Amino acid sequence: MSFALELRDVRKSFGKSEIIRGANLAVQPGERVAIIGPNGAGKSTLFNLISGRFAPTSGSIHLHGQRIDGKKPYEINRQGLSRSFQVSNLFTRLSVFENIRCAVLWSLGHRYAFWKFLADLEDANDRTEQILEMIKLDKRRDVLAMNLTYAEARALEIGITIAGGSSVILLDEPTAGMSKSETKRFIQLIREVTEGKTLLTVEHDMGVVFGLADKIAVLVYGEVIAFDTPEAVRANARVQEAYLGSVLAEAQAAGAAA
Repeated sequence: MSFALELRDVRKSFGKSEIIRGANLAVQPGERVAIIGPNGAGKSTLFNLISGRFAPTSGSIHLHGQRIDGKKPYEINRQGLSRSFQVSNLFTRLSVFENIRCAVLWSLGHRYAFWKFLADLEDANDRTEQILEMIKLDKRRDVLAMNLTYAEARALEIGITIAGGSSVILLDEPTAGMSKSETKRFIQLIREVTEGKTLLTVEHDMGVVFGLADKIAVLVYGEVIAFDTPEAVRANARVQEAYLGSVLAEAQAAGAAA
């Protein structure tokens, strides 16, 4: 069985600056993986490489055994990988229902045709209703996206991400800016909607990381220095020195300042 996602000695340079320095990662189908690391470690760049926004300088990226490095984002999406972003990217003047329906059309084989009415596409409408129930926004279906709360907008974005039926999901800081109670509910939502799928998430909240991930990949200066279970990563001396120690120091400094 091939890996759901595999990075082989992936490197990315911008001019003379090498941001990703030989990253290797092999994710099994159905695994939930959190990517952590200090600011500037290259986490967003790594996501951009996997999702096709950037092409690697060298190395290769494989989705279910097929190379995807250098392909356009929409081509990678059609091969079964979807991604959300740190900043919400919604059709703000469309309703919640319409946002989701836009995302399901292609996966169901619908293409642009001026003689078709969206209201008549029963399969698309039924699938949209199913996703709205999954993300707990069925009672907000007719609300414009611009009028959603922050947590609701993030939930809608996850709904759009899973709407195409992709088997590999990338979530970029999905709980950023949420309260503790919102974060707790959101972790459960992510678990439910990604059941049976492969998940990679970039996350700074260590409570989310240890509560959600089956495995953790630690990225430091463009290299994956550890990839293991949360318990093993927590006990890894190199990780403690390179990342978790700095997080603790920052937290202690913030507490002293307060």
